[in-house]
Amino acid sequence: MSKFFSHYTAVIDNGAKIGEGSKIWHFSHVSEKSSIGKNVTIGQNVFIGNNVLVGEGSKIQNNVSVYENVIIEEDVFCGPSMVFTNVMNPRAHIERKDQYLKTHVKRGATLGANCTIICGVTIGSYSFIGAGTVVNKDVLDFALCVGNPVRQIGWMSKYGEKLNFDDNENSEALCKHTGEVYILENGRVAQKK
Repeated sequence: MSKFFSHYTAVIDNGAKIGEGSKIWHFSHVSEKSSIGKNVTIGQNVFIGNNVLVGEGSKIQNNVSVYENVIIEEDVFCGPSMVFTNVMNPRAHIERKDQYLKTHVKRGATLGANCTIICGVTIGSYSFIGAGTVVNKDVLDFALCVGNPVRQIGWMSKYGEKLNFDDNENSEALCKHTGEVYILENGRVAQKK
């Protein structure tokens, strides 16, 4: 008996590593050289390419393709129909498989519906990318980002609530849901210990 669930229409290539408690839904395809952690949910019509790592507890919603060389850490949310790219200058008549760039999505990040992640970037831990955003550069931990091209408009807590810092540098903000305190220092946010 399998330790994970897969819908009968899902295609799972031999060699794919899938963690216990994970669920793979309708018409999804998991490639042979991919690795999926425990308790991952893969929605319908999702493609997981070779050399992809999906961390424990992550959720990939419907109609998402996770192409080669994408690393998704633990507890990442990939919204419906969001897009990863893997080549900077694709052409149908020129093969560039040797030019795939690594994209890294860190723990707890949220990638909103229909956003596009241009290859080669790093998305910071617990950052929040709004729906429809085009991310063409690295995103800081806890950053709240929107737009095309991406721009940062604030900061988010681990819980997923906007943090309200004073306008000055070196200030603190409280997550009203958890009581956790965050520090803004030198243009970056960290959770106070």
